[in-house]
Amino acid sequence: MTARKKQIVRTAAQLFKQRGYSAVTMRDLAAALDIKAASLYNHISGKQEILTQLILEVAHKFTNGMHAVQLDGDSAFAKAEKLIALHIKIAVEHTDALAVLNTDWMHLEGKAYEEYIALRRKYELDFKQILLDGILSGEFKKLSVETMLFNLLSTLRSIYLWIPKKSATEVADLEKELPVILLKGIKS
Repeated sequence: MTARKKQIVRTAAQLFKQRGYSAVTMRDLAAALDIKAASLYNHISGKQEILTQLILEVAHKFTNGMHAVQLDGDSAFAKAEKLIALHIKIAVEHTDALAVLNTDWMHLEGKAYEEYIALRRKYELDFKQILLDGILSGEFKKLSVETMLFNLLSTLRSIYLWIPKKSATEVADLEKELPVILLKGIKS
């Protein structure tokens, strides 16, 4: 991807996060970049291309992270800790894109929509399996895996809202303390 296209995508992510995908026009994006709207089309085909790129890039980061965690021979508890760390890392490094993923994924079209849904379902199923493995090994309490996953993902999916308002020290505290807080209630 060219430097200019990266700048366009980065700026679009900020605008989509602030106003929502539907409220942002190509003219808005061009104005934020201080270029003519027609010039944008030299680099991108439209908003849908940007949305697809933002969402699928983040979704693949989660998928790749999950795959790496699954390959580890760690306990289910250690894997859950690593997944919490993965969410924090992605929220810190891709705050705007993660916001777009969480709020605007339903605007994806066609194959991009299908790919995102498949990646999301697979991630959730893999996370459930780690929790189930933890129950079976006695690391986690015998609770509903659905409830456990809902609790974990509800918190993890909203980290991007908290990150921009906090200092580096507070983020470091989050990285250290959130796994303890989230997993204490399900730990055997």
